[in-house]
Amino acid sequence: EVQLVESGGGFVQPGGSLRLSCAASGFTFSKYAMNWVRQAPGKGLEWVSCINSIINSTDYADSVKGRFTISRDDTKNMLYLQMNSLKPDDTAVYYCAKGLGASCSLQYADPGGQGTQVTVSS
Repeated sequence: EVQLVESGGGFVQPGGSLRLSCAASGFTFSKYAMNWVRQAPGKGLEWVSCINSIINSTDYADSVKGRFTISRDDTKNMLYLQMNSLKPDDTAVYYCAKGLGASCSLQYADPGGQGTQVTVSS
């Protein structure tokens, strides 16, 4: 059974930083691309970033490019999202989501986890 457990969210002022973590289990983590997606209040899921397997190439939504950095540690089955220069528009519940294969494709499985709340406000 795929399990994804997100952590690291919180309340931060505009311009601040947070580092999100996702602990994965129940599948061969190193063989899959992994994504971060988010859901703002009253809105649908928004894809944020992806990191593929093997060569760890990355991709980002235009709204976060240059501010967020995705990374993974296959030895620990962990996915990370370093978020800098946070803006109020980044307020959302953040989820990690397993890709459908080894490469990033803007498609991902249902996140399934509880997510972690990020609130950016002054």
